Amino acid sequence: MSSTTAEIQVAQPKKQKKLKPARKQVKPGEVEKKEAPQTGKEYNIWYNKWAGGDREDSYSNKTKSQTRCNIKRDSGLTRANTTGVKYCCLFFSRGCCPYGWECEYLHMLPDPSIAPPDTSKDCFARDKFFDYRDDMGGVGSFQRQNRTLYVGRIKETGTGVETEEVVRRHFREWGQIEKIRVLQYRSVAFVTYVHEGSAQFAKESMACQSLDNDEILNVRWATEDPNPTSKVEERERLEAMGREAIQAKMDPRIIDAMRAVRALEEGAAPGDEEPEIEELEDAPPSKRRRLEIEDSESTPEPPVEPQEPPKPRGLLSADTLESLKYFTEIRQRNAQTSGVVKIASASPQAGLGLGGYGSDEDDD
Repeated sequence: MSSTTAEIQVAQPKKQKKLKPARKQVKPGEVEKKEAPQTGKEYNIWYNKWAGGDREDSYSNKTKSQTRCNIKRDSGLTRANTTGVKYCCLFFSRGCCPYGWECEYLHMLPDPSIAPPDTSKDCFARDKFFDYRDDMGGVGSFQRQNRTLYVGRIKETGTGVETEEVVRRHFREWGQIEKIRVLQYRSVAFVTYVHEGSAQFAKESMACQSLDNDEILNVRWATEDPNPTSKVEERERLEAMGREAIQAKMDPRIIDAMRAVRALEEGAAPGDEEPEIEELEDAPPSKRRRLEIEDSESTPEPPVEPQEPPKPRGLLSADTLESLKYFTEIRQRNAQTSGVVKIASASPQAGLGLGGYGSDEDDD
């Protein structure tokens, strides 16, 4: 009896763990804000550096981030969960939000199942630009859906496979990874996420962070992959996403109604058998025309035999004789209506084709 009861019992799904209120990652004033060292004469707000100084990629201008986000420990409910805000907190991704549950933005990873409210903004509600910056940093561009990050300054301590495992372990915390490509001996890796929002979150979370060694990562947007196969796959992926989005927005009843209207316009519902000949007489004109076109396309046309051009008679060609004959018939019709002139038909057997013509003097 107990074994039968055990077989009947169905495994119930595990209850999802409820989120607790978000914790405050840092205390106010705990993070020391450091200004960029002045290495030039003019400060460029676009690149956040002094113009005319050292290169931005120089190690002297990079300092390790003081905080880092921990998704398992820092995720939680905020005011945004009650107000309906769909954007994430930028400082939460960097691990330095002092507001905790009082924050007006979400303290969790972007939800891939929810479409972004505005495609011209990133997951942090920052406006995208027309094109990328020269250093491929910043928010990004709204012209292309970029899911790949460039990760530089990696300290390689093993083979390419070992380096890939290290990169995967640190970057999979921010979302589902599609693929990772490591350029061995160049300290560079390319991380491609399944969703764009995950790449946006990971870019801010891993900027100026370290992996297993004491390096300072340079995380930027990756340029477009020049591989033609990758371009085709990306285009097909975007087209599939577009079709799914359209189907999700449309009501199934509207789709069925559109199919029924289309079937009525064509004269038959989809899947019907081909009508008999007697039924074609009562069919609407549009259906008859469609069937006639299909029949004409299905039946091959007989081959057309090339016709030889008519040979000329005498000095004049056949076209000239036909023109003269047509002109003579017109004059005969005019003569019959007016009763003044009678013109005999031209005889094509004559040498010049003009012997059958009459004149006014013959009637006298």
